[in-house]
Amino acid sequence: MGLFDLINPKKRAETRLLDQIFNLKFTAKSLNRSAQKCLKDESNLKSKCKLAMKNGNTEGAKIYATDAIRKKHEQLNLLQLASRLDAVVSRLETQAKMNLVNEAMQKVVKELDLSLKVNDIEKAAMTMEKFEKQFESLDVQTQLVGEAMGESVANVTPPEDVANLMRAIADEHGLEFESDLPEAPTTTTAKGEKAKEKDEIEKRLEALK
Repeated sequence: MGLFDLINPKKRAETRLLDQIFNLKFTAKSLNRSAQKCLKDESNLKSKCKLAMKNGNTEGAKIYATDAIRKKHEQLNLLQLASRLDAVVSRLETQAKMNLVNEAMQKVVKELDLSLKVNDIEKAAMTMEKFEKQFESLDVQTQLVGEAMGESVANVTPPEDVANLMRAIADEHGLEFESDLPEAPTTTTAKGEKAKEKDEIEKRLEALK
């Protein structure tokens, strides 16, 4: 840390924020690794359950089956948290580059960083909700800035994209797939929806002033 950093609190805060973003990235990777371990544990428990059933050990099989289900739920929860954390980090980086991360947001970043360091998953999930609320107003600013620069800054994956990917995977592996997700809109419809969405964004921005 140089002399300029010592006498410039704003610069110091920015450096801390970047460090915390790095830590959150690392934690997201750790959560994904933990999820993979749960998946392996689930598979092992299923094998033990099968063996116990073959040996007529019904009670043991129930225990293994229960543990396997618990591991499956744990894996899904970890994957969900890792996914949300990845999204938060991505949006934080965008906001930081545009200098839109305010003091309140930095406090939430610090709180999330601390809760993840002590492996408090429940508290981390609650803190994640604070992030999403903080981002509601920032997303409006980010999208308008992005449009002014001619960039796409959509933060939500379109349902039709999800359906198309799932359908492609199903076709590749010869699987049955029926989706209740919407189909991709036509060009005319898409343009109309985009114009409507932009009007809504401008209204929300006016309400924030």
